[in-house]
Amino acid sequence: MSFSRRNFLIATGVAAGASTVLSACSSGNAGGAGSNKAPSVDKAKAATIAIGTKADSTGPAPEVPGARKGGTIYTLDQIDWDHLDPAQLYSSYEGACSVLFLRGLTGYKVDSKGNTTLVGDLATDAGTVKDGGKTWSFTLKDNVKWEDGADVTIADVRWTFERLFAKFVTQGPRYPQSWLAGGDKYKGPYEGKHLKSIEVDGKTITFKLKEAHADFNFMLAMRGFSIVPKKHDTKEKYDKRPFSCGPYKIANRSIGKSASLVRNEHWVAETDPIRNAYPDKFEFQFGFQSLASTDRYIADKGNDQYTLSVLNEVAAERIQKVMTDATLKQRVLTQVDTTCYYFAINTTRVKDVKVRQALNYAWPSQQLKQIRGGSLSTATATTIISPLTPGHKDFDLYGKKTKPMGDPDKAKALLKEAGKEGQRIVVAMQQSDNSVKQAVAIKTALTKAGFTPVLKQVDKTSFYSQIGQLDNEYDMFAAGWGPDWPAGYAVIQPCFDGSQIADGGVNWPQLNNTSVNKAIAAATAETDADKATKMWGDVDEQIMRLAAVVPDYNPIRNYFYGSKVGGVIYDSGNTCIALGKVFAKA
Repeated sequence: MSFSRRNFLIATGVAAGASTVLSACSSGNAGGAGSNKAPSVDKAKAATIAIGTKADSTGPAPEVPGARKGGTIYTLDQIDWDHLDPAQLYSSYEGACSVLFLRGLTGYKVDSKGNTTLVGDLATDAGTVKDGGKTWSFTLKDNVKWEDGADVTIADVRWTFERLFAKFVTQGPRYPQSWLAGGDKYKGPYEGKHLKSIEVDGKTITFKLKEAHADFNFMLAMRGFSIVPKKHDTKEKYDKRPFSCGPYKIANRSIGKSASLVRNEHWVAETDPIRNAYPDKFEFQFGFQSLASTDRYIADKGNDQYTLSVLNEVAAERIQKVMTDATLKQRVLTQVDTTCYYFAINTTRVKDVKVRQALNYAWPSQQLKQIRGGSLSTATATTIISPLTPGHKDFDLYGKKTKPMGDPDKAKALLKEAGKEGQRIVVAMQQSDNSVKQAVAIKTALTKAGFTPVLKQVDKTSFYSQIGQLDNEYDMFAAGWGPDWPAGYAVIQPCFDGSQIADGGVNWPQLNNTSVNKAIAAATAETDADKATKMWGDVDEQIMRLAAVVPDYNPIRNYFYGSKVGGVIYDSGNTCIALGKVFAKA
């Protein structure tokens, strides 16, 4: 469920250590202020993520023109953070917020124009690679501190990666567990044993991998690999109150309602190339639906002038009003996203491929698109890999573009062939006002196609934790995935490789198809750029013929904010607003 990228460098055959770039989506405020023209998912321009130098990795972060220090920035969002322990953190929303108090070895540096560079965050640079990509080393910067004033040590860094193997870690990204030599047998550091493939020498840590991964430093930029202090590791409890080495620390937190961040007095700006940390405080406020937050931004009164949303976007009910008003639209950051939202079909419960195909034919794509706000906020998806991600192949197996309202007759025919007429389908969706409307459209369409649908609204905060359980009670459920970095691998392998089926995993369909597994392995090993790109598109089509999911839409993000919030810049590395750049205007 991460919303960011993986094996781009290997998939494109880039030599290890080359001065290369990764592509990410970027469209800016497409259409212009006052225009109701929607940005095109198919035609969005690609930004680039360069690998920075040692000089690029030094602080302080690039200044934002017109920025000032001081004041308080507020947020209005629907949900609290489900996870804050980096090892359990795999949501772009949580990642976007945690960048203020969590730091990793590498990260994404964003300038005032939105140009993004991979740099050393706690490390002195973006890493040194040997053995053709099998050995990676990083040196810890001097003078980086925890919130109690203690030094961040190389022992903390080692501890961070070793604790990823602990039994209680079930939710976060699992690349190191799969990539590090000996990881298949290691049980974590709590019994006093180190993982031999992680070596420490002075302030340098070296990772030895089973196979070459020229993109290891990009993987480390994920928020899930932020550093955890050995001294303050509270295991399961760490998920609610992590220790900070960033510019802010958690002052107080009311679960489900609010969280306050205040300055970490021990943070040294000269060590941080990523975060400007202009405001004195951040006040996160939870429990606000998109319509409520949108109306408050339109009114733009009091503290709402200093408020932005990290998760909430312009509500579907107000999108025409906001996006066609030149004054209001000036306060909207519009960005085409690499994510594909789909409804995963639990293949262990819905075993017949004809039934799964029937669900695809029955899908009310146009109806759902209109409920979400139309073409200003959503583009109908027919594939798993977004058009903005390397490996995309243009196909439409279930005729969504020719019959966007669905094809109930085709669905009925498939159910009849399968002997499954009236098949009961339990559909889970994240609880929100808008999803209630979508549920009605889905129920109507599936009923018309010959199914007996049961729609269930599930709490948003714990939704992904629930659907990540292997014995969940749902036949299909709303899900979404953006590549952990721009590559077909980063879309397909975590979510559809049979080896990734586990409680807390993200192979939500629990697909374990021998042919698909072999195709994924072959595409992963391919180093020729053109061949790899084509192979990932072919795997996408192979999975869609098995109908493991119903692709729903590719999002066009519209982030609304108050008139006295400055520095609202998109971070294409983490695919979110760069909170470390925002400031409160005078």
